[in-house]
Amino acid sequence: MTDRKFRIGDPILEVKNISLRFGGVKAITNISFNILRHEIRAIIGPNGAGKSSMLNCINGIYQPQEGQIFYKGKVLTNITPNSIAEMGISRTFQNLALFKRMSVLDNILVGRKLHTKSNFLQVAFQLPKARKEEEANRAKCEEIIKFLEIEDIKNTPVGKLPYGLQKKVELGRALATEADILLLDEALSAGDAAFKEKSFNRMRELCDEARTILIVSHALSSINELCDHAIWMHKGSMLASGKPEIITEQYLKFLN
Repeated sequence: MTDRKFRIGDPILEVKNISLRFGGVKAITNISFNILRHEIRAIIGPNGAGKSSMLNCINGIYQPQEGQIFYKGKVLTNITPNSIAEMGISRTFQNLALFKRMSVLDNILVGRKLHTKSNFLQVAFQLPKARKEEEANRAKCEEIIKFLEIEDIKNTPVGKLPYGLQKKVELGRALATEADILLLDEALSAGDAAFKEKSFNRMRELCDEARTILIVSHALSSINELCDHAIWMHKGSMLASGKPEIITEQYLKFLN
């Protein structure tokens, strides 16, 4: 992959011996790994491998029956998606989680909620602090919309857009959070080759700006080009972990 100017650091997120079951079905079995600061790490594997379930454990949608997850050295207990977002971990979904009746701009503005400090009265009466925050948040979202090349649909209700454009909107909302860690579930499925290359460059820039990315994807060539490290999951277990080009080669041989 293309060299980046930052230095990958110590672990920012550690997953230790996580197991997740739904009744008698094992979704994840005794998985351990860490994610390093400024790293772009991938999780690959077929449908049903447990990739999205792992992201759901990290961001509090699922509570694993066994194991622990550490963020910045502290164990995460009784977490919810809201609390984990406040800690600095943001998430996109394979199955979209957008507000279909709201516009593209308003959906992306939702990602700025954590950066809004004004109270209800300040917002209701549009006091200077609230106006200043709103202007700053809108400016940030307009910047993201320009990057995503969706200026012409920014006022369109999301529910009227095709799937590929909705994926761009969800990526935009995740970028708007400015979280320390981005959990991206099939975020590379939208757009053509030129957009993907632009997205690669932006993700590298994010890591240079003190972000860390964990990405789930079926696009193996993209993983090889973009990521520093890859994890291969299969039927809830981790089969291998290492350099992306080695892991994807092993995975392809397994499929064939």
